[in-house]
Amino acid sequence: MPYKLLFVCLGNICRSPSAENIMNHLIEQAGLSNSIVCDSAGTSSYHIGSPPDRRMSVAAAKKLGIKLRGQARQFHKSDFQDFDLILAMDRQNYHHILILDPTQHDREKVRLMCGYCSKHTLKEVPDPYYGGPEGFNQVIDLLVDACEGLLQNIISQQLRT
Repeated sequence: MPYKLLFVCLGNICRSPSAENIMNHLIEQAGLSNSIVCDSAGTSSYHIGSPPDRRMSVAAAKKLGIKLRGQARQFHKSDFQDFDLILAMDRQNYHHILILDPTQHDREKVRLMCGYCSKHTLKEVPDPYYGGPEGFNQVIDLLVDACEGLLQNIISQQLRT
């Protein structure tokens, strides 16, 4: 049974699809595609069905040579059962996710993405949507750092046989 990750931001067109695609890239490079599965979602319904933001795609292609795939969907209560770890991009989305878990039964599954960073000190992944290109580049750098730390954590904690 693969270990399942869900990345969550507000609209699911900038930060969370970038995290999903960067993580998939790292998983593929590590030869772990059969062991770890990724998806992404948004806490809002603003962009359901939309592809990742073009500005985010340009930044990811430039920095990593990867194409962002996927289409936006909204976070659902059933995601608590479907995923082993849910990674919120910021505190606001973290709280929106926890509101959908009134029993707090799955609270330990929800973490902040920046908790896995080793090079960066930001506690949240900022939303680049209303800013310029530097914001998108910063998000890619942050997510690469966090995804690398997350992958190491999963390898050491979850995939040990």
